Amino acid sequence: MDKMIHAILVDSVIFLALFGIAVGRLPRLRMNRATIAFAGAAFLIALGGISAEEAAAAIDLSTLILILSMMIITANLKFSGFFDMAGLAVLRAADRPRKLLALVMASAAVLSALFLNDTICIMMTPLVATLCVRAKRDPVPYLIALALAANIGSAATIIGNPQNMLIGASSGISFVRFLARLAIPSIAGLMVAYILTIVVFRKEFSANERMTAAELMSGESANQNLYKPLLYKSLAAILIMIVAFILNAPVYAAAMVAAAILLTTRRIKPERVFAELDWTIIAFFGGLFIITAAVAKTEAFAWFVAKALPLVGQSMAGLSAFTLVLSNLISNVPAVMLMRPLAQYFADTEKFYLVLAMASTYAGNLTLLGSVANLIVAESAKKFGIHISFGTYLKVGLPTTVVTVILGTLYLMFT
Repeated sequence: MDKMIHAILVDSVIFLALFGIAVGRLPRLRMNRATIAFAGAAFLIALGGISAEEAAAAIDLSTLILILSMMIITANLKFSGFFDMAGLAVLRAADRPRKLLALVMASAAVLSALFLNDTICIMMTPLVATLCVRAKRDPVPYLIALALAANIGSAATIIGNPQNMLIGASSGISFVRFLARLAIPSIAGLMVAYILTIVVFRKEFSANERMTAAELMSGESANQNLYKPLLYKSLAAILIMIVAFILNAPVYAAAMVAAAILLTTRRIKPERVFAELDWTIIAFFGGLFIITAAVAKTEAFAWFVAKALPLVGQSMAGLSAFTLVLSNLISNVPAVMLMRPLAQYFADTEKFYLVLAMASTYAGNLTLLGSVANLIVAESAKKFGIHISFGTYLKVGLPTTVVTVILGTLYLMFT
């Protein structure tokens, strides 16, 4: 095959794959991000854009193991009733709109730092929506705040979201070190999101009158689905995992051991656990690893690096701004994968990875389409007759993203 035709075919597959991943679909085809990534990777191997050996080497098994292990842990917590218990405890404590907002955001942020932010949004959206409907409050501000807080909180740890897991595997930064550097920007970002939500939705929060309908969420409902033996076992496994993190054990290995402890059981059928796992994420990451490895071999990527480096230079501010834009063009996970090779050009590679993690995650708050967590909240809310429009979300998402990225960048630059 003529070299020029071959290059055009490879570049076309890469472009279509990245375009489809960015928008979440391809016109006239029933494909999502996972199937697009998987098919794109397969076509690139078939065309010789990347060899089968190079494709296999490109797949980061430690990242996939970490994601799979965290899914297993989260599934067991769900079966134990932990998320219902935690969510209902928060809602029972809320007797005023601003307090409800603060508790929803704080719990979403903390839980998202420990478990995948997408999972927390799946679990908490029905609880928040139900309470708001019963209390005759406008649910939109609380649900938007839930998404914002889940994204911001997830930035604080290596296990909070998929892109951080990838960065953790690539950078070698320990769990404790990562948390120590990004906890303060995330706490500050949470406060910014809280204040901006109150300002934008001032009508909902101006009176801040007492809410009595929160009592409807109390009583026996918190214990209806609680399975204490599994709950205690899950919490013990998580404690072992966290201790291993503190002792600087490999993050993926610690999570894998915790997951193995929970899979060693006489009561829960394996089929139930594995049915809860989101295999599309595994397929998505596997395909995306291969696509980005193929991208790195192209002349277009060499041009991208040549143009990006002068724009970014050694400036963390430039890196942050570039990551923010790229994450909203092609989504944060692909952006992180494409940006990883630039680490070798930075004198301080640790700071490079920390800024990349912070900016790519906070970038997800910019628009309703910016992260999967946002979409989960919006789609789940529809089941309760609640509509979150693109424009309404943007009123809070845009200023929150700009302020949090600036604050996060300044903190990482000067500390």
